[in-house]
Amino acid sequence: MRRTLGALILGVTAVGCGSSSPAVSSATSPTTAPISDSFSGTVDAGGKDLHQFSVTLSGGQVNVILTSAGPPSTIYMGVGVGTFADSACTLLTNGSIVTQAGSTAQLSGTLDAGSYCVMVYDAGNQVATVNYAVTVNHY
Repeated sequence: MRRTLGALILGVTAVGCGSSSPAVSSATSPTTAPISDSFSGTVDAGGKDLHQFSVTLSGGQVNVILTSAGPPSTIYMGVGVGTFADSACTLLTNGSIVTQAGSTAQLSGTLDAGSYCVMVYDAGNQVATVNYAVTVNHY
């Protein structure tokens, strides 16, 4: 399962949820080494956790990888990208996915320069606290 983001979101290949967002732009191939932001935390049952990151290159490629989540290691978590303002994360339209942790990007696409957030949240199946790690690579 992989979903593609745009300055909002481009093509969607998995089911998810989200809110309104900026204008769409097409995906481009990165030409420089990515900036990697790695975050970790916990999500309580019914909860969410978010982290802010900044994109400095308009139209730059962004890849989001939920690298680990558990226990259990097979749990599906919600992962989304949104705009960050006033300490709030507003997910982009189609900017989220419910997925298991893996080694390849579950969300990817392009974003305009600005302040964004990555959110990891309970997809409705948690019964206890889940530890996670997520990496955001952007160019």
